[in-house]
Amino acid sequence: MIRSAQDDQRIVITGIGLTAPNGDSLADFRAALLEGKSGVDHYHIRYVGDTLAGECHFDELKHQKRKELRRGTRAGSVAIYCANEAIADSDIDWPNVNRDRVGVYIGVTEHGNVETENEIHEIKAFDYDTKVWSHHHNPRTVANNPAGETTLNMGITGPHYTIGAACAAGNAGMIQGAQMLMLGECDVAIAGGVSESIRTFGIFAGFASQGALAENDDPARASRPFDRDRNGIVVSEGGCLYILERYADAAKRGAKIYGELAGYAMNSDASDFVLPNPKQQARCMTMALDRAGLNAEQIDIVSTHATATPSGDIQECDALRRVFGKSDNTLINNTKSYIGHAMGAAGSLELAGNLPSFDDAICHPTINVDNLDPDCELKGLVLNEPREKKSVEYILNNSFGMLGINSAVIIKKA
Repeated sequence: MIRSAQDDQRIVITGIGLTAPNGDSLADFRAALLEGKSGVDHYHIRYVGDTLAGECHFDELKHQKRKELRRGTRAGSVAIYCANEAIADSDIDWPNVNRDRVGVYIGVTEHGNVETENEIHEIKAFDYDTKVWSHHHNPRTVANNPAGETTLNMGITGPHYTIGAACAAGNAGMIQGAQMLMLGECDVAIAGGVSESIRTFGIFAGFASQGALAENDDPARASRPFDRDRNGIVVSEGGCLYILERYADAAKRGAKIYGELAGYAMNSDASDFVLPNPKQQARCMTMALDRAGLNAEQIDIVSTHATATPSGDIQECDALRRVFGKSDNTLINNTKSYIGHAMGAAGSLELAGNLPSFDDAICHPTINVDNLDPDCELKGLVLNEPREKKSVEYILNNSFGMLGINSAVIIKKA
C-alpha cells in the first residue's frame, strides 16, 4: 500500500468505548435508542434531596482494582472503563503498541467539585480540622485527572490532558485528538468526553436556582427536548471515548472503520453566560460544513444539543433553521431525551448513538414529545418513532456549552 500525505490528514474512528445511563456498550446503547428506553431514574443526593438523574451502572472492577477505585475519582473510573473498552473494540495489537505514541484527550465540563464537596462534608464532623483532609485530594482534583488516571491504568506514556469545554467537551476532545494525529504528535488518540456530574450536589443546586432542573412524576419522561411542557435539564453522568487513527494506519492493519472525520468547527457566542446565540451556533455548523466541503442538503442526520430548557431549545432550533431550513434530506434528532444531559460526555455519547445509522440507515427519534412547541418545529424533526432513510452518508453532531462555547463535528460513512 502506497501511503500518501493526504491519507495522513484523514482521521477515522476505529474503536468505541462508552457507558451511558441506558447502556454500557455501543450495541446496548443503540438498542435502547431504537426501543425508546430511557436511562433516567429517581436519584437522591445530599442537601438537594430527592431528584432525577441518569446514572451509569458499568462494571467498575472490570479494569480497576478496589484500591484504585478508592484512590481515584468517578470521572477517572468512567474514563478508564471507556478507554479500555475502546481499545478492545478497535482490535488494535495493544501489547505491541508503542505507548509513547498514544495520546489521551478527554473533554470535561468540570472536575474536582465532587472531591472537594466530599472532603468538606467529611471534615465538618471534625469541626473543620484540615488534618483529616485526604492526602489524595490534590491528584484527584487537578484538571488533567481523568486523562491522567487513564494513562496510569493503561501504561500510556504519550501526551495526555483534559479539555475544559463545558458541555461542548465531548466534541472538543475528539477534535483535539484528530488535530494531534494530523500534526504527527501521536499515532493513536484516545479521545472524547466523560462526566461525573451527578456526584456533586452543586450541579443540581445550581440548575435548581436557575429554575432549570427538570421535574416529572415519571423519571423516564422527565427529559423532553422540544416539547411544549419541558421544564429543564436532567443531570446525568457517562462517558464515551473513541480510538482515532490516521486512515493509512487503520487501513494497513485492516481495522474496521466506524466513520471518518469529515469536518469540524468550534467558536464562541461572546454574548451571554448561559443564553445561546443562534447566529453563532449557525455559524459554527456552517464552518464545519465548509471545512468538509459540503452543503446542508448533504447532511443526513443532525444530532442536536437541545437540553430541554425553554429558551435553549428555541435558540438552537433558530440556528438549525438558518442552516438546514431548506434541506429536504436532513433528519434531526436528540439523545438527551433518553439519558438526560451527560455534560462533558454529551457530545461524544450522542454522536456514538447515531453512528450505527451508517449501517442500518435508521434515525433514532427524540422521545417524550407529546406536544411539540411551535417555536421548536423543524423540517425533518424525528419524533417518538424511528425513521428509516435510503442511506446515511453524513452525520453532523452539535454540542454547545455555557459561556457560549459551540462545537460541531461531521462524520462521513467509511
